[in-house]
Amino acid sequence: MKIAVITGASAGLGKEFLKQILEKYPTLDEVWIVARRVERLNELRSLDEKRVRPVPLDLLDYSSYDKLDKMFKEEKAEIRLFVNNAGFGSLGNVAEEDYTKLGNIVDLNCRALTSLSAIALRYMKKGSGMINVCSIASFCPNPRMTVYSSSKAYVNSFSQSLRFETKKDGINVLAVCPGPMETEFLSVAGITKQNSKTFATLPYCDPVKVVKNSLKACEKGRAVYTPRAFFKFYRFVSKIVPKSIMMHAAKT
Repeated sequence: MKIAVITGASAGLGKEFLKQILEKYPTLDEVWIVARRVERLNELRSLDEKRVRPVPLDLLDYSSYDKLDKMFKEEKAEIRLFVNNAGFGSLGNVAEEDYTKLGNIVDLNCRALTSLSAIALRYMKKGSGMINVCSIASFCPNPRMTVYSSSKAYVNSFSQSLRFETKKDGINVLAVCPGPMETEFLSVAGITKQNSKTFATLPYCDPVKVVKNSLKACEKGRAVYTPRAFFKFYRFVSKIVPKSIMMHAAKT
């Protein structure tokens, strides 16, 4: 069974990935959508009841990985595309934040992505692709989003190193590094244009374009995709300017 898998698929960028993957890859037998909210997943089945398979799992629960691995084995799955989209962030100084929430950010953004990537690769073959949703926050530490930006720096580094490992097998791993988007991420993170001057002034990315170009970039074998000229420039500058200086501009 040839499938695509999307984590964090119940809303925002994950939902857009589902829409475009269904349209772009009609030869896939199924698209598995993974998230906690069962009702959201079931609603998304209406996009294609024959091919969309809801997989309700909490990726903060270690047992979820074994369950997903078991499902892949039972279905004799061949994963043609795996999208690691699950993740979240929070706005605030570390000392003032709930330490449990900060730990969950690391667990979901880093541990879950790492474990799922390792599992998925067992079911991928030449021509398969993995898309890891990263962020412009990975380019430089972001004060007031310290844990989130650090977790995304891990995702960026992990993705590029993993790509080096899998290239010999014909499997591409792409890190997608968009800027802010009008998705559920902002409300979950407690970010508004009133409490963050950075988010009030930055240009926003279009989720539809981000997904469309991410799929193209993965097919072309690229390592990193960053939308918009402004963020491409930011990515370049962050490589040459000392982080101690860059953090003044990156503060959220």
